[in-house]
Amino acid sequence: MNSIKRALGIVWLILAPAVIYFLVDRAIVHIDPAGKKDINNPVIWIIIIGIFTPIAIGLMIFGWYAIKGEYDHLPESSEELS
Repeated sequence: MNSIKRALGIVWLILAPAVIYFLVDRAIVHIDPAGKKDINNPVIWIIIIGIFTPIAIGLMIFGWYAIKGEYDHLPESSEELS
C-alpha cells in the first residue's frame, strides 16, 4: 500500500503543473475579443485558472509528502497523535 501511495505522489506531482499548463494554454487559444461565446471571455478564464491553481498547488504538496513517506503510518487512535 505504501508503494501505491508513493506512486500516486509522483502522479500528483506531474499532473498538477500539467493541468495548470493546459488551462493557460487553452485560455491563450480561446480568448478572442471579437468572439461572441462565453469561452472567448477572458474573465471566465481568469476565474477558472484562479480557482484551479491553488487546488493544483495542494495536489503538488500532497504528492511531495506522499513521496517523502509522510503517509506511510497513519494513526489509528488519538493516543498515537502525541
